[in-house]
Amino acid sequence: MYWYEYCPKHIESKYKLLVFKENQPFLPLTDYYNDCLGRIDKSSATSYLNCLLPFFKWLEEESNFQGERVQWNDAEEKIRVVVEDYLMHEMNCKIRDRESFRFINLTNKSPNTVSRFLSALKSFYKAMIRLNQYTYNNPLIDGQAISNRYKEEINGVRVDKPRMPSVAGTEDPLMHRRLTDSYFKIINEEWQPQIIDDINLPYQVYQAGNKVNWSQREMIIARMLFETGARASEIIELTIGDYRNRKSHQEVITFNKGSYGKKVKFLRFSKDTVKRLFHYIDTERKFFDKDHLCSHELSDGAPIFLSSNGTPFTYHAWYYHWNRAMHANKLSLNPHKARHWFVTSRLREIYNISINESEIEQRKNELIKYMKWRNPDTMNVYEHYFDETKHREAHDQMLKQMKQNENDYNKLRKSSKKLQVSQTLKDEIFDENLRDLIEGLE
Repeated sequence: MYWYEYCPKHIESKYKLLVFKENQPFLPLTDYYNDCLGRIDKSSATSYLNCLLPFFKWLEEESNFQGERVQWNDAEEKIRVVVEDYLMHEMNCKIRDRESFRFINLTNKSPNTVSRFLSALKSFYKAMIRLNQYTYNNPLIDGQAISNRYKEEINGVRVDKPRMPSVAGTEDPLMHRRLTDSYFKIINEEWQPQIIDDINLPYQVYQAGNKVNWSQREMIIARMLFETGARASEIIELTIGDYRNRKSHQEVITFNKGSYGKKVKFLRFSKDTVKRLFHYIDTERKFFDKDHLCSHELSDGAPIFLSSNGTPFTYHAWYYHWNRAMHANKLSLNPHKARHWFVTSRLREIYNISINESEIEQRKNELIKYMKWRNPDTMNVYEHYFDETKHREAHDQMLKQMKQNENDYNKLRKSSKKLQVSQTLKDEIFDENLRDLIEGLE
């Protein structure tokens, strides 16, 4: 019912993206995404939008307040009731009443997107109020509880005057942290790193894709997920120029979460994937390209991956193919787990090739700098802190081993030997520093 498409480059519009409801433009979510750009980076805006689409569909089909469907622009009391219903029945959360707000307990059936959904919805209503499209208070903000709890803190040493900023040095420091102003407060949220140590996991995914007839495009994206450790959006939104701007033919540059679209990091993949990529560009992609251009004819700004309509491929469209393959093959696998699998594999390789603790620490730091790009500045800043040559040497060894593992897996599969997905890695192998490393992936 709700879906979106990016604006084609040849069309001038103030909107970078249009959200549709039953093939008609749906302006509230379209305006929301447009308002997000410049406030948060593009990948976060898209992530928020993907969290909201299922909720808006549910709102249209399942919501209920006193026997009637609830609209997104209804009063805050109605919105809070239906959000609470959505959290309980669709996200398997447990909810406890507390004064003017609600405590949210996650269960083992709750998706790991609960916090992101609440942040997205809170952000949506902030934008609608800012754009004068929602006339009530933000239903996701608990203004009353914050006002009551911190009334004394708001007043400073001057009678009936607000507190001076802390740098002024005239106010006593606050003795405790302020609670979140959210109406729905998650109280047991503690992210645990997912350590995926099944060497055959990528090849099971590739086989799942083959069974549902993935195109070259879906297969290449899946291979790049496991070979680079990148987020899906960082791969799906690659351009031809992102490939041409690297010295190595096995590399591309891409944006990172928090880089606001700046190309600040590089990804590296196998020679086999390079061959597959160019075969895709000169065959499948060329067919859907409106100008039917080959790889050497494309401009730097041309997207590498196209939809069947000749428009830039999107995460939302790609996820449909991923999800279909996972369901058809009874694999419970979020695409982000490919990123965890990559890090676990690199860590295993570090332990295998290092001869002492000093080498282990050095290679861990190299991997940290490859995976945890935080600074949105130019590539030169990153090049200063990270020796790409050392990463290439270790990465080549991993890719070589992956190719061997793939061959071994295919031989075993043909001989009808069943392989099971391993879910965890023995905890004693990983120290706390490694857990800190993996936590940085989110």
